[in-house]
Amino acid sequence: MKQKKQKKQKKQKTLLLMGLLVTVCLSVQTTTAQRVLTYKDYIKNVREKNVEYIVEKYNVNIAEANAQAAKVMPDPELSFGYENSQDWSVQMGQSYSAELGYTLELGGKRRARMAIAKSEQQMTEALVEDFFRNLRADATLCYLDALKQKQLVGLALSSYQSMRDLARADSLRFALGDIAEVDAMQSRLEATTMMTDYFQTEADYKNMLSDLTVFEGGTAAIGDVAGTLRTTPLRDAYNLQNLINLAQDNRADLRAAIRNRELSAANLKLAKANRVIDLGLNIGFAHNTVALNEEAPSPKNNTISAGITIPLKFSSINKGELRAAQYTQRQADAQYDAVLLQIRKEVEQCYNSYLSACRQAELYQNSTLSDANTILEKKKYSYSRGETSLLEVLDAQRTANEVFQNYYEILFNANASLVELCRAVGIWDLEF
Repeated sequence: MKQKKQKKQKKQKTLLLMGLLVTVCLSVQTTTAQRVLTYKDYIKNVREKNVEYIVEKYNVNIAEANAQAAKVMPDPELSFGYENSQDWSVQMGQSYSAELGYTLELGGKRRARMAIAKSEQQMTEALVEDFFRNLRADATLCYLDALKQKQLVGLALSSYQSMRDLARADSLRFALGDIAEVDAMQSRLEATTMMTDYFQTEADYKNMLSDLTVFEGGTAAIGDVAGTLRTTPLRDAYNLQNLINLAQDNRADLRAAIRNRELSAANLKLAKANRVIDLGLNIGFAHNTVALNEEAPSPKNNTISAGITIPLKFSSINKGELRAAQYTQRQADAQYDAVLLQIRKEVEQCYNSYLSACRQAELYQNSTLSDANTILEKKKYSYSRGETSLLEVLDAQRTANEVFQNYYEILFNANASLVELCRAVGIWDLEF
């Protein structure tokens, strides 16, 4: 009998020590001071420090430089010449010449090149803006995922603490002889399992915080994110048709498609201008020295010349460049129509997904969450009075965890659908 009592006391001490160790571990982990990230600061850092976005913005600078370079006019050509007509043998004299030439572009080639560079610059600006539209949406989804994981960490911690308290109570009840040893062992085992689940959930949360730092451009480590997941109703003015109209006014990729049409039109003008001849203008000066030849002597003299070079544009017979520019313009028109259809489809699908997710979340908020908590608390109370078994309590605990996990997933889907809707419309009115 004494040995049994000693074994019981050792088991009880082991249970209490495990509880104290876990409590110390949790307190150490939660007291580490680190940066708490808000969504406002997060998006600000994404806009200013995201490496990929910084790389994309250089395309705007490159396009601006190309637009400046397109204004350059053809350079004049200066040539020098020297002739020696057997001056040392028959004394025919020497000649020194200089000529200045310039190519006069006709057909508006320079103006067409400037229009192309300007359209490319505007299209690049629209594409960079569209890049940030998608970057902001992806970064926001990552932030939402971190918020969901944060709530899952809280759920795992709460479940563990509840089961830990139950395991301690079972240890005392076993010592008093109210329950069997197997029940105390089972509750202790469940508490340990939930503790490992909590550690894994917390590790996943920390990994998501690392993902956020990548979007921020590798800034200081993040200890926690501020905010909670919740459903945000749309404004009354944001009906489906209004959202489609807003998308057509705000989407940067649609503006890029418009600029692409302008670019293809400018390329067509340049192709037509290239079929026009360019004139070569030149003016020259020559100085001839004295010719002392007995048969044909001549004094020194100066010569001024001017001329025009007219190329023979046999290459204009080939219309390949012109046809390619015409087809490119038609392609740009078709791409614009395709972007319009894509925008309408994206807005409709995101709008329907968001409304559906909000309805699902509302169902959970009305009764499901409170019912799960009520059932769990009543099962615990009945178990403490010996009216139900431990397995019923564990089943109620798992059911409550699944309900809350599903609820957090639905909240995430609702907020993610709202982000996708904002991405599709091209406007941002989000707070978390």
